[in-house]
Amino acid sequence: MYIQPETMLLKIVSGINEYLSNYILVFLLLGVGLWYTIKTRFVQIRCFGEGLKNTFGGLKHFGKTHEDGMSSFQSLSTAIASQVGTGNIVGASGAILVGGPGAIFWMWIIAFLGMATIYAEATLAIKTRTKDSDGNIKGGPVYYITKAFNGKLGKFLAGFFAIAIILALGCMGCMVQSNSISYTMQGAFGIPSWIIGVVLVVICSVIFIGGIKRLALVTEKIVPIMAITFIVGGIVVLIARAHYIPMTFGMIFKYAFHPQAIIGGGLWYAIMTTVSQGAKRGLFSNEAGMGSTPHAHALVKGKTPHEQGTVAMMGVFVDTFIILTLNALVIISTLYTPDGLLANGYVGDITKLLTKTNLVQTAFGSVMGLQIGAIFVAVCLMFFAFSTILGWNLFGKINAVYLFGNKKYSILIYTVISLIFIMIGSLVSCDLVWEMADMFNNLMVIPNTLALFALTGVVLSSLEKKT
Repeated sequence: MYIQPETMLLKIVSGINEYLSNYILVFLLLGVGLWYTIKTRFVQIRCFGEGLKNTFGGLKHFGKTHEDGMSSFQSLSTAIASQVGTGNIVGASGAILVGGPGAIFWMWIIAFLGMATIYAEATLAIKTRTKDSDGNIKGGPVYYITKAFNGKLGKFLAGFFAIAIILALGCMGCMVQSNSISYTMQGAFGIPSWIIGVVLVVICSVIFIGGIKRLALVTEKIVPIMAITFIVGGIVVLIARAHYIPMTFGMIFKYAFHPQAIIGGGLWYAIMTTVSQGAKRGLFSNEAGMGSTPHAHALVKGKTPHEQGTVAMMGVFVDTFIILTLNALVIISTLYTPDGLLANGYVGDITKLLTKTNLVQTAFGSVMGLQIGAIFVAVCLMFFAFSTILGWNLFGKINAVYLFGNKKYSILIYTVISLIFIMIGSLVSCDLVWEMADMFNNLMVIPNTLALFALTGVVLSSLEKKT
């Protein structure tokens, strides 16, 4: 029997991801997060107020930047732009569908521990950044990986990370975002996906060519607007479903430890599915431990390593505990409660109708009306995913420069390739795109977390001295 190449590739990549997620990713993410939580004496709690002050205290529009860098607010906006994307909407929906409502509990755990992890990442990004001969700031995991491991091992791990992030974010990641934009816009407005792809390519080209300054100016304006819009819409739905909110939280905690009651299978299989979905989608959502956001934090002016570490923690908090949680509460309170479509779990004919992409549209539509709900989510997702494309392209470009040098032709080639992937992403199968992105995301975690463990002393010195 003939098997289509895409189907075969999807099966292979899915198998790799299942192994990485279940046996490597969960333990690395939980391990490094728990390690830094203990070593920093719960920095995410002790320095939470300090993080709020460093991020929003005395906020002007919006601080000074390096000549080729960012203000602290711009770096946070760029980091949040990369964090708050389809992982919050499509990713959370997929986690709930596959792992049940309990997957959100494990996303919370990953995020809480991840706040300590991302503190370490941002701290190291500031401490190990350098300037090139033209005075441009260079920073990110490749620089602290080579500090953690001397000689050939450090160069190999840094090179491995650089290649993985270029493929994960600059290529496959942008495909995920453009795929989600085209799918939801087509569903909401009937716009052909190829038109969405062309429009995205044109707009992104203009911003990419403008460099870091133009990207920072765009993200600092888009991120607050998109976050507030989605939050207001989510609150409207939750007010309408207020009587189900206690039950919603109850299901999150109940099915975190007894997931087989809603997703089927044996207890051990169900728990592993729920935990791995929470970890995998939690990583894709807040990116703590993945090594992406340190690139933005490395470009900041006027902050000590400790201060920027506390700013980075706010990115995870906003991403997971506000936006992702709001989205999850909307989905569970409308679809999993007694009058919801998934009250009996994801079984039967409903599996032919609901996917991780249209699930959240259905949830919002149950209160706003199907058409308005679809439009609202499509517009929000468009801004979320678009801003993520901008942030991820920058992170990939920084690593392309590390590998090939700051040459115009290498940057141009990278930009053209990224734009091609954005166009392809608007046209191809969603499942394969997600699995490919997940695979390279998972691979990025390995060298990044190894370096984080190795440089514990450097991070702790910044926390103790706060300099």
